[in-house]
Amino acid sequence: MTDAPTPHSDEPRVPLPGSERPPAPGLRAARPADPSERIEVTVVLRRRAPLPEQPSAPLSREALASGHGASDADLQLATETFTRLGAEVLEADAASRRIRLGGTVEVLSGIFGTSLDSATSIGPGGEAVAHRHRTGGLMIPAALDGVVTAVLGLDDRPQARPQFRAIPLAAAGTSYSPPDLGRIYAFPAGTDGSGQTVAILELGGGFGQADLDAYFSGLGLATPSVTAVGVDGAVNEPRKDPQGADGEVLLDVEVVGALAPKADILVYFAPNTDAGFLDALSTAAHATPAPCAISISWGQSEDDWTAQARNAMDQALADAAALGVTVTAAAGDRGSTDGATDGRDHADFPASSPHALGCGGTRLQADPSTGAITSETVWNDSPTTSATGGGYSDVFPAPSWQTAVAPAPAGHASAEAHRKPKPKPKPPTPAPASHGRGVPDVAGVADPQTGYRVRVDGADMVIGGTSAVAPLWAALIARLAQATGKRFGLMQPALYAQPGAFRDVTSGNNGTFHAGPGWDACTGLGSPNGTALLKALGG
Repeated sequence: MTDAPTPHSDEPRVPLPGSERPPAPGLRAARPADPSERIEVTVVLRRRAPLPEQPSAPLSREALASGHGASDADLQLATETFTRLGAEVLEADAASRRIRLGGTVEVLSGIFGTSLDSATSIGPGGEAVAHRHRTGGLMIPAALDGVVTAVLGLDDRPQARPQFRAIPLAAAGTSYSPPDLGRIYAFPAGTDGSGQTVAILELGGGFGQADLDAYFSGLGLATPSVTAVGVDGAVNEPRKDPQGADGEVLLDVEVVGALAPKADILVYFAPNTDAGFLDALSTAAHATPAPCAISISWGQSEDDWTAQARNAMDQALADAAALGVTVTAAAGDRGSTDGATDGRDHADFPASSPHALGCGGTRLQADPSTGAITSETVWNDSPTTSATGGGYSDVFPAPSWQTAVAPAPAGHASAEAHRKPKPKPKPPTPAPASHGRGVPDVAGVADPQTGYRVRVDGADMVIGGTSAVAPLWAALIARLAQATGKRFGLMQPALYAQPGAFRDVTSGNNGTFHAGPGWDACTGLGSPNGTALLKALGG
């Protein structure tokens, strides 16, 4: 790395906790970034007062801003300081506590005490990517010590990967249309998402109207209302690559649209960076009208985030919950290790946030005409490359609504044990003696061998992965919200109090963790019984 530029060397500065960043995986071809290149970053400020863990009722955006957003004094101080140092304040929002700054590489890297390179590295999906790169920690003006909690986007390496697995239609052993799954999972009769808005976050790819029209026509449905929203310069940009990000986008839209066909669907496209991810989440959660649910099918292992980015995302998820928005997040597709090669188990983030509804995956055998389920087990085709994520967070403590979850003692799983049928299911793997937040909370079919029939870039195919479970649950929440007239926000306290509203999945493992009676770190509480959930939630 080059020496940090010092155009503001006389400005007193202090370290920004949690901003330390290691070199990107497979880093090569690093050279100093063009100092005149214009870039934008997102700065996050502290709250004026903490949020309650479980708000008694959804807050309005105005109430969130006045009670738990950034204070006027902090916003003014930050704006004046950054402007004085040469940055341009593009946006400032008290409710989400974000300031968007613009400036040259020289100016912004100088303000935050770092140097930026242009580099190539290996992205979360194993592909080579070009991006700005930094290492080490950031500095902030001393006047903003304790006021600024995160500075995101200086390094714009890809932050997350889509959690899906696609196969040709002919290769699928069994597959289901989303309406099939609505019957199988007993989505409440007489509901279709009317009056509700569902947001979907995407960090790449796009959809074409012709695909949507053809897909929904084939299901005998009118094409739902789908609107693309650009964030931080990103747009709906189909790449004509069904195996790439387009597969994720069309999967999400088609699952929500087929299961909640009368809901308004807003698809937020953002750059695949820590700043883009945060800005998309905050923009969606603070929209008017507010969505009842936000579906997130992108993620990455907890330790592949900087602490400042992870905390900023968690706080944005807490904002969403306070606003009455339920955020569904895919638990990952690479088993209990989340694809890491260090020999340890890892939870996927943002599913591991206690403010997200973590969605795990199953293998499903059912009769779509009657809705009868003959078998539902943990999805595990390969414990390191094609299996549901799940486990325990290393950074978030177990929330109050999960502390009563106490898996029974059990042994360690293996891929061979998964393949061989057993006379009876093993009990769940015990939680570590001092464990964090357990993932997932809920589940649904995710095995691509029993996956979702969708259309992507003109091709009919079957897609699985926990990516599909997040939009399935978002659509169910829209129908529950329609039926009850309620906004649920943080649903977990209510869901964990109603285990009988789920189909308990008791067989299989995701590598380390076994399924068993009650909650487990493979499929959570289980797959949904939408009609029972409606009754349990007061509908």
